[in-house]
Amino acid sequence: MRKRVIASATAVLGLLLAIPASAAGAGPGAPGIGDPYYPTYGNGGYDVSHYDLDLAYQPATDTLTGTTTLTATATQGLTSFDLDFALDVSKVTVDGRPARFASSGEQELVVTPARPVARGHRITVAVTYSGVPSKVQRYGFTSWQRTPDGGVAANEPESAWWWFPSNDHPADKATYDVTVRVPAGDQAISNGLLVSQRTEDGWTGFHWRQDDPQATYLATLAVGHFALTHSATRAGVPVINAYSTDLPAATAANARASVERTGEIIDFLSTWFGPYPFDAAGGYVPNVTSGFSLEAQTRVFYSPRFYATAPNTGVVAHELAHQWWGDDVSLERWSDIWLNEGFASYAEWLWAEHEHTGTPQQLAQQVYDAHPADDPFWTVKPGDPGPQNQFDDAVYDRGAVAIQALRDTIGDRDFRALLKAWPAAHRYGNGTIAQFEGLAERLSGRDLDGFFQTWLYTAAKPASFPAGS
Repeated sequence: MRKRVIASATAVLGLLLAIPASAAGAGPGAPGIGDPYYPTYGNGGYDVSHYDLDLAYQPATDTLTGTTTLTATATQGLTSFDLDFALDVSKVTVDGRPARFASSGEQELVVTPARPVARGHRITVAVTYSGVPSKVQRYGFTSWQRTPDGGVAANEPESAWWWFPSNDHPADKATYDVTVRVPAGDQAISNGLLVSQRTEDGWTGFHWRQDDPQATYLATLAVGHFALTHSATRAGVPVINAYSTDLPAATAANARASVERTGEIIDFLSTWFGPYPFDAAGGYVPNVTSGFSLEAQTRVFYSPRFYATAPNTGVVAHELAHQWWGDDVSLERWSDIWLNEGFASYAEWLWAEHEHTGTPQQLAQQVYDAHPADDPFWTVKPGDPGPQNQFDDAVYDRGAVAIQALRDTIGDRDFRALLKAWPAAHRYGNGTIAQFEGLAERLSGRDLDGFFQTWLYTAAKPASFPAGS
């Protein structure tokens, strides 16, 4: 009896010694990354460095199947961790060992590895799944858009849940390999460069690679019939554009007249924002009914509604400006949305001046004059609009007026330096409005607290425009 007790104690001691100290105090990772606007979005306890998607999609039934493999580093000891995902999961492994998994809430996939994960350990998580994305709703909607010949994943602030498991928040950026097999004759469009295309047994596999860090909501996928074009920027960056072959003829012509100017617009914006940050560029126009466009990294999603009646290069300038403001430098929290939308909207005004259709000063004055002091437009604070107003017109238009006011305040030389310094300082990372204000103050030598308080954080019309007039 005594020997058996001693033997058991020895075995327990050996087990404890076999567990790394950082795993011995392990616990579950948080089910959210800590964003006040979206408490359940993203996850805590790990940082993803790479996503490898190996998928098959059948347009006839809108069925998506496959496996996504995540490479991540544990930032704490983990007994379990969450992924954001909405399709049906059949298998999960962690470092090659089967793991338990369960769905929780609207989009949480809780993974429990066979053994605790030590802090600092690099883990490989493989999730096998299937589903019909267009039939899956979370929070009352789906971010998967069905088309007559396939489907599209594009939305903000969430779209990944409908096609790959992820740590779905811009604060955790990663690189990507996306391989999608579709019936021969169809095409699969995604971010970055096309590494390979191979047809076998009636299926064609398209392998796309994004080598630079990318936020999850900026990952996109489109399957259907597309006409592709190839060109390059002046710096030699390859531009790949794609147009659905079943768009109305006039819409398709207007879209081509606009999107085919991508290289030219990138060259122009580079004079304001610095070198284009990625090794690929372009966009696609699928046959969808939605009325928005999205700055998907290196491969912008454009709704055909922007081209229904005429060419529209303004929206192209807006989305391409996001490649610097939102994609290269991503927001740290969704309350920093002004850094994305205000500057992309201002880029439209810079492009308008280039096209001789109005100067930023004139266009900003028009917005300021168009909204009287009692207009609800001024009650939205661009620097903290709240999740319900995150994509309100005021974030875009009042936000762009604020940028022109900043230009008036610090002068053209310092303003131009600021627009290049911000992407250079935060290349492939994240940034906050507070950090932007600090950079503006350092470059201009001015105290700008009062300026930013008035233009970004006060729910009232600024008393004068231009600033200081």
